[in-house]
Amino acid sequence: MQPKTKVELYAAIRRDSRAGLSIRAIQSKHNVGFRTVEKALASVWPEPRKSLPPRPSRLDPFKPLIDQMLRADLDAPPKQRHTARRIFDRLVEENDATEISYGIVRVYVAKRRPQIRLEAGRASAEVFIEQSQPRPARNVLGQQLTARAVQGLLTHAQHVGHPAAPRVGRSPAAVQDTGHQRLVQRPGGHRQSVM
Repeated sequence: MQPKTKVELYAAIRRDSRAGLSIRAIQSKHNVGFRTVEKALASVWPEPRKSLPPRPSRLDPFKPLIDQMLRADLDAPPKQRHTARRIFDRLVEENDATEISYGIVRVYVAKRRPQIRLEAGRASAEVFIEQSQPRPARNVLGQQLTARAVQGLLTHAQHVGHPAAPRVGRSPAAVQDTGHQRLVQRPGGHRQSVM
């Protein structure tokens, strides 16, 4: 079985080296070069990947002009603000920007417009707050519950203040007290006796 990750490959190379295989045999077994085998024997962890420098964009010479238009839009009325289409058209007309596409301009404007509003103090930073909702309780006992189990669940739900507890005007199950027993009105008009 071939190793899936580089860490697993390095571990397999070290294991084969301890087993007595030669470097050439390890190279052919794992289909790697001499330098990879040397690196694997020298270090347990592979070197992290080198990050490439950001590739220059055709839009780079026009970014200051777009930023200037977006800053001017901060004081303009909403109907007079530049759309991404209008910014693209102005770049083509005024600056002969024929080597850029509308899609590049649209993506840059969508990313840059909120940043400029934030820099100017016109917007607040967006923060994501995760809200977890409790899962609804499941019927672990199956679909059929005994009368005592139903009574225990109702009593527990009322005690804890569970949202499914029978309450006036809110619950799907209306509870009636008839002296020695309680009747629970189920959806569909069925009544169930609860002791």
